[in-house]
Amino acid sequence: MTQIVELRTLAHARAGDKGNRSNVSVFAYDPKDFGLLEAQVTESRLKHHFGHLLQGTIQRFVLPKLHGINLVIDDALGGGVNESLNLDSHGKSWSFLVLTLPIDLDANSNNERYDPAG
Repeated sequence: MTQIVELRTLAHARAGDKGNRSNVSVFAYDPKDFGLLEAQVTESRLKHHFGHLLQGTIQRFVLPKLHGINLVIDDALGGGVNESLNLDSHGKSWSFLVLTLPIDLDANSNNERYDPAG
């Protein structure tokens, strides 16, 4: 049986914005869950789940020593805070959205959970 949870059960996020770019960092609560984040919080999955909101590119930077991932999302804020007619076009909105990403807890069965010792 597959168990699906929202990313928020495994991680927390911080975000910021500059112009029309959002920067979202996601960090595992437990280092053992970092492998799930690394495998499933990908550019293609974000585009699949939030493509209707994303117009630009997503760059992903893996931060293994911090058990985190940094996402740089372009053209995601409706032109930016000063240009958008959207009432909440700040980057922090993206941290909340990213944390709703479905994570398959059983998908990592072929891969050991992250071991910081190597």
